[in-house]
Amino acid sequence: MIIFKDIFTDAELFSDSYDFTEVGDGIALEANCSMIEVGGENFDTGANASAEEAEEDLEEGKEKVNNIVHSFRLQEITPKYSKKDYKSHLGKYMKAIKAKLTEQGKPAEEIADFEKKAAAFAGKILKNFDDYDHYTGDSFDDPKMVILLNYREDGTTPYFTFWKHGLTEMKV
Repeated sequence: MIIFKDIFTDAELFSDSYDFTEVGDGIALEANCSMIEVGGENFDTGANASAEEAEEDLEEGKEKVNNIVHSFRLQEITPKYSKKDYKSHLGKYMKAIKAKLTEQGKPAEEIADFEKKAAAFAGKILKNFDDYDHYTGDSFDDPKMVILLNYREDGTTPYFTFWKHGLTEMKV
């Protein structure tokens, strides 16, 4: 299994156990997720349940959560970024990624290609900015990736968008 981590904070963000695809001409990854029920575990100790306990609703204590948020302890950013604040963060984040690519010895052409594609993809995000919720990994260090949650055309299927160049892979 591969776990994808934030290149700057080392926070674990998602794994290849989720269906994901490259988007934005290879600049980002979209990972499909779903809502799952957690909690409400009932541990049988072998004792007979009292009459009151037997009548309790088995669904009590359960809640619906996003499976990637739950599994990787992603934190919702509240309040959401304003479009202006997100643009500001994204500009700083992209400069940090460019510096990281330079540090890794990537060729100038590859870095220029990244910048061009990232700008185009950022434009698509900003065009539909109000459709996204914002998350981050469980580290609050900067710079950090702002992970975007949106829903497919059906309006019920959630997916996350991750900046591909802001990820490292850890094989487990």
